[in-house]
Amino acid sequence: MGTDLHDLLRSLRVWDIDLPSFDPAATPADPLALFTTWFAEAVAAGQVEPHTMSLATADAEGLPDVRTVMLHGADTSGWSFATHAGSTKGRQLTARPYAALGFYWPAQGRQVRLRGPVTTAPSTDSQADLHARSTGALAAALTGRQSEVLGSLEELARESQAAWERAQREPDAPVPSWTLYRLRPEEVEFFQGDAARRHVRLLYRRTEMGWTKELRWP
Repeated sequence: MGTDLHDLLRSLRVWDIDLPSFDPAATPADPLALFTTWFAEAVAAGQVEPHTMSLATADAEGLPDVRTVMLHGADTSGWSFATHAGSTKGRQLTARPYAALGFYWPAQGRQVRLRGPVTTAPSTDSQADLHARSTGALAAALTGRQSEVLGSLEELARESQAAWERAQREPDAPVPSWTLYRLRPEEVEFFQGDAARRHVRLLYRRTEMGWTKELRWP
């Protein structure tokens, strides 16, 4: 007998754990400081892969797209991630250099959402970012051809093996298409879940005078 998706969905429970409290009045003036604190707390809480995030872009026609990528850093210049410039998301960011990011840390019932313009980092920064990562990350970048049609899994295995061997032999091998992107948020929202559904949402909005903060209904 097949799985009944409806019954399975109804059987699931959300946040059947003790959730942390969140006092918006005690938050810092800059969202980066609060993000750093929440990220560290997610790590301490045992959240699996807290550095993964959803990246939403739009194509040239304005149709949305989303995927999960890895956060490479966050500072005053923005939240950074990387990909090949010729990948689907790379082409979309060229056509429409604006995106949204979403973090979800269920271990604490927290979400962080950001959106804003995206710029590319200098090539030297992009290559430094790549070579600071693992051998596997370099091998994947060297394999290249991201988002292109794949003829067979055998072809993937063959190209991947060659890339691994090169990455081990040349740890500083350049990958010209590898691009570091930075999203400079115009808005950052912090969401703290509540078992009684009295979720707390705090929105930071960038202005010419700095950041403003406001609460939102859940």
